[in-house]
Amino acid sequence: MPLDGITLNSVVQELTSTLTGGRVDKVTQPEPDELIIPIRSQGKNHKLLLTANANSPRLHLTKIHKTNPDKTYLFNMLLRKHLGGGRIRNITQPDFERIVEIHVDSPNELGDMSLKRLIIEIMGKHSNIILVDYKGNIMDSIRHVSREISSVREVLPGRPYVRPPSQMKVAPYPVDEDYFLKVTDGAADIQKAIYKAYNGISPAMASEIIRRGEKLGKKGLLTAFSALYDDVVNGRFDCRIYERDFSAVAMGIYDEEGEAYESPSEMLETYYVNRDSRYRIAQKTADLRKLLTTYMERCRRKSQIYDETLKDIEDREQLRHYGELITSYIYAIPEGVSSAKVSDFYNDNQETEIPLDPLLSPAENAQRYFKGYNKAKRTYLALQEQMQSNESDIEYLDSVLAAMLSVTSEEDIAEVRAELAEQGFVKKKQQKVKGNKKSKPLRYQSSDGLDIYVGKNNSQNDELTLRFANSADVWLHTKEIAGSHVIIRGDGREISETSIVEAAMLAAYYSKARQSSQVPVDYTLRRHVRKPKGAKPGFVIYDFHKTVYVTPSEKDLPKQII
Repeated sequence: MPLDGITLNSVVQELTSTLTGGRVDKVTQPEPDELIIPIRSQGKNHKLLLTANANSPRLHLTKIHKTNPDKTYLFNMLLRKHLGGGRIRNITQPDFERIVEIHVDSPNELGDMSLKRLIIEIMGKHSNIILVDYKGNIMDSIRHVSREISSVREVLPGRPYVRPPSQMKVAPYPVDEDYFLKVTDGAADIQKAIYKAYNGISPAMASEIIRRGEKLGKKGLLTAFSALYDDVVNGRFDCRIYERDFSAVAMGIYDEEGEAYESPSEMLETYYVNRDSRYRIAQKTADLRKLLTTYMERCRRKSQIYDETLKDIEDREQLRHYGELITSYIYAIPEGVSSAKVSDFYNDNQETEIPLDPLLSPAENAQRYFKGYNKAKRTYLALQEQMQSNESDIEYLDSVLAAMLSVTSEEDIAEVRAELAEQGFVKKKQQKVKGNKKSKPLRYQSSDGLDIYVGKNNSQNDELTLRFANSADVWLHTKEIAGSHVIIRGDGREISETSIVEAAMLAAYYSKARQSSQVPVDYTLRRHVRKPKGAKPGFVIYDFHKTVYVTPSEKDLPKQII
């Protein structure tokens, strides 16, 4: 979800209460489109992040440390010169637009205090950060916009600062009841009418207003709209991250409570850090996924060839049968015939017709059949070994693909690469591991306070199950579905049905059945799990198990221990 006007207003209120009167320290620019401004305020050090990145434009307080780049940006030098040592007078959001102005009193070249405005425009790919002087002229911007780029508005040093076009939208507060009724009465699409009429209202927020209004009867929509903005301007926020969204107000349109946060900055930092981490991991594992998919396709093609070959030799016993019958009746079969009818003593002496090559003698025909049988038999025996090896590869590759769902760090990726190298799927010289740092299994805690561990790859699954777990711990795995090994650590305590169901939820979630319902999960004591000699990483066999069926859902997972 883009940062809408309401969430942005919650950030502005947080920054106003935290940073007003604060002293600006040395501004840094870790990325071409990103600033971090250290501010000393109310006896504490704070860091303000502003980014005009097209995929995640925003501003909020941050706790993340970023190293300074080797390159020094001109915009950064300008900000240090004109904002360094300045005091924040106030922070505003004009008309609930997705624009924030940070007003800073700082000394000019003569030592006199002069007002500057650092403006961030959160407009997707048109986002920008602009420094404006006390006269309203642009001093510089993080992204220059010339007439060739935009015929609507130039953003260049020396030009007067003009806000982006409003697209005929108005401020939602103070609420103009007549205008609201004019916008919504008779509208074919009320949701669209609302977010097209007002600044800073996203389609999701418009849907939420409609949902709230439906519960309030006549004029409920106007009441809901007014009540929402009354909460906003009075700072009554409820910051939450939902499965695919975030908001500074509770969103009843989503079928979940969401995860609550104490401040909008904490919410935004968590959301974007997690999102960026997922994107970065997806980028770094793209080649592995492609490699695994290629090997899987190759294995499936082998399976198809093996099946076709088996079909071709399915009559191999008939070849041996014909050879034995010819041998038994060899003196009764004349030379040069194309077939012979004999009494089949293997089949209640029923008459059987045997095809023959008239150019061969009966003895040579018998040898031809025996030779064909022996060749087919050798092919069959070789196929059994090849098919078993191929099925083992498919099962293994499937388990590695399932493990990719659990990858959360570069250490995880390195371990998967190392494992694939050991199994011969990746050249060892291509495998690079930074340092000796090893990733750890995921750790959760059940409602009963028991630790639950989830392996993130096959090597980790082996370590978790075969070396870490005690014999009385409970082991879980999706039934005949690739996924993680899960261990409930009992430590002498009784393991309840609740803990088993919660662990089964984790086993289903960290498997290829994540998007399925009623997923079967087997569980047994660790002592009943063993690894066959020579088996691939992650492969075990088990017995004395029971099965529980669960539908995995992220919101129903037990608490994760970091």
